[in-house]
Amino acid sequence: MDSSGKVLQFDRNAAAVLRIEPGVPLDEVIAGAGAPLCETVRSGRERTVMLSVETSGGAHEAVVTLHPLSAAADPDGVAVLALVRVPVPHAERFVDPALVRRALLDDALPRLGSTLDLDLLARGLVEVAVPHLCNVASLLLLESALDPEEPPAAGVAPMRRMALATDDGDSAWDAAFPTGEAVVYPDDSPYARCLATGEPVRVTLDAESAVRLAAEWRRPPVADLFKGASLLLLPITEAGGLLGFFVCVRTPAHRPFDAYDVEVGMEFASRAAILVECAHRYGRERATALTLQRSLLPTDLSAPATVELRHRYLPGGRLIEVGGDWYEAIALPGARVALVVGDVAGHGVRAAVTMGRLRTAIQTLAALDLPPAEALERLDALMRTLGEREPHFATCAYVVYDAVSGRCEVASAGHPPPLLAAPGSPAAYLDVPPAPPLGIGDGPVVSREFPVADGTLLFLYTDGLVEHRARDIDVGFDRLRAVFDRGAGDLDELCRETLDGVFDDHQRDDIAMLLARLHRIPEEDHVAFALPAEPAAARRARGLVRERLRRWGLGALADTAVLLASELVTNAYRHAGGPITLRLIREGGLVLEVFDSYDGQPRVRAGEDVCADGGRGLQVVARLSRRWGVRCTPGGKAVWCELPLPR
Repeated sequence: MDSSGKVLQFDRNAAAVLRIEPGVPLDEVIAGAGAPLCETVRSGRERTVMLSVETSGGAHEAVVTLHPLSAAADPDGVAVLALVRVPVPHAERFVDPALVRRALLDDALPRLGSTLDLDLLARGLVEVAVPHLCNVASLLLLESALDPEEPPAAGVAPMRRMALATDDGDSAWDAAFPTGEAVVYPDDSPYARCLATGEPVRVTLDAESAVRLAAEWRRPPVADLFKGASLLLLPITEAGGLLGFFVCVRTPAHRPFDAYDVEVGMEFASRAAILVECAHRYGRERATALTLQRSLLPTDLSAPATVELRHRYLPGGRLIEVGGDWYEAIALPGARVALVVGDVAGHGVRAAVTMGRLRTAIQTLAALDLPPAEALERLDALMRTLGEREPHFATCAYVVYDAVSGRCEVASAGHPPPLLAAPGSPAAYLDVPPAPPLGIGDGPVVSREFPVADGTLLFLYTDGLVEHRARDIDVGFDRLRAVFDRGAGDLDELCRETLDGVFDDHQRDDIAMLLARLHRIPEEDHVAFALPAEPAAARRARGLVRERLRRWGLGALADTAVLLASELVTNAYRHAGGPITLRLIREGGLVLEVFDSYDGQPRVRAGEDVCADGGRGLQVVARLSRRWGVRCTPGGKAVWCELPLPR
């Protein structure tokens, strides 16, 4: 067109579709084109607009792009080039082979290359096939390809329909071929032939063939849908064999599939196979990694009945769903609980495996009743041993809460400080002596004890909750403290508020957190007796235990408990010396504890009733109690045993 908008030249398509003639103003051919044309001439810039175009096939919404040309300085020369993109008429959609190839292979398919979700990819692929290649398309994959543990089936293998698309929105197709359905095709059907040969199958179904296929398939509506339709099956293969196939259908209103359609369709299927295999492999590896991590994280936390627990784990994002953060709560004898949160540096399966090793070690050390500082020192030695083969380091916070005394003993190795929020008081971070991360070592781990009021909230977390690359870490600490200052009666609500603002942040690290509301056990559920270091101590202990069990309504345990208490007190008197304390605790079981001032560790040896410090009676204790053990105390040690409560 010249600068006034008169048409000077046009191609054959414009002549056929728009019925255009030389010298006619563009505004008369395409209504509304005058204003953007003048703007293009004035500004010298390209303009694209949506305009309604009258063609031989009726009115269509067309994309009109106006390009200014350098010859615009000549008032009588060509000033503007107009490109008019008009949708192909429905009846002529599959007529032009070049148009089918370009639309199918070049325009839409490359956009799906970054899709790793198999379900989204399947929907995207069938939406490319429809409307560029066929009227109806579905993608089916072998069940054995989707699930590697699925055993190969004899005969025709079961398949799963991943997606279905139609160009007319007819719900009859969705009803006859539901997405997600597992299906086995008849043995002599075109589908079974495609599966058996791995080659494309092209058939045209007349009324009789459609009825016969519907009868074999036991789906009467299929007969009406397939009557006169052209069917093309395109196998999807990879190096390991057949993955599935596309089912492409053209209705009788369009030309049937021909050999050229098969060639173009197979090229489409071969490219789609690469995308399907990548998405399938990613999904399988992702599921394996997530299963590994979920198996390594605790499924159940144990604690005294007076300690209320909540926990959360949040992966770093869709691309980092496996990491080394973990939490743990382990009930200890004497109404105590070990609360642990740790973080292995890095992400991925290696970090998750190291996390699993540390969790196992933590459970073993907790069973040995080691103090928090000593437990972390043992973990540090383990990390340094592992680091000789596979360098790793980790941080960890270890808290032991005693629900009888209401005190917490805390130790930390390179970990963010625990947060304590007592009722009616502002939240505060515990002042725990710093120590290097596990695996780096060379520094002592020191623990500290804190008194805890009833109803206090103790919060352990990993650094992903407070650290962010775009802000200072102090901002994260202040935000977390403000959440606990506001307080919340419900622990689940408090967890939600704590994660508010980080849940959808894709630049964060993974997060593990453990929230506990701490209460002491009732006064009537525990009692302690001071005993003299003399032979009469065992006799006095027997009387005190029998009387206390009578008050608690546990007379059925009296004879066994009296014998155990007598043995423990006698050993303490004979081999420890000094003051003796007998404590009874009713919490989940009946626990008897005897405290003395000697730190020697008793042992039961096979075939004899002796111990390292010369004590006696531990064979009886081991046989009669559900479990027993020894733990160090600041003044010596405590030997304990536990009996189950009667039902």
